[in-house]
Amino acid sequence: MAEKEEKKRPIAEQPYWHPIAMLATIARHIDGMVEEDQEQLATLQEARTRPYFLDDYTVNHVENAFTAQREDFWVFEEQLRSFQAVQLTVKPLAEVARLQSQMARLRQINSGVLALAEELSKGTIEKQLAKSDFEPRLEALLRMANGEDPMKE
Repeated sequence: MAEKEEKKRPIAEQPYWHPIAMLATIARHIDGMVEEDQEQLATLQEARTRPYFLDDYTVNHVENAFTAQREDFWVFEEQLRSFQAVQLTVKPLAEVARLQSQMARLRQINSGVLALAEELSKGTIEKQLAKSDFEPRLEALLRMANGEDPMKE
């Protein structure tokens, strides 16, 4: 799949494949993305109990940023495959394998962020303010009737 994506790109957009000497730099970049994405996921999970604290702009920004990030994953995955194509010693080979695992983890976290952002987009402050005075009260009563916290959104 990544090869097809690469072939569709004009020559000017083809990535530059780095030599194995850049492995540590690429590792820092991938590890940094995993760490930052985990932090973003944790922040959104905290907002889950109070989605009305978020506005449409913020949620849309998260969705756009993480969609763009996902579209670039293939570059890192292909770079790691290109490293595997050359004969590596044990240590660099193990690092490439670790980074491939990190990329799989990054895809999973990214998907989690996007799914949570979509969920949160339904309860932003703008969505709450657009409701009539009656709707939030009715929703709270329905949550109480179901044994849920009436203050939870």
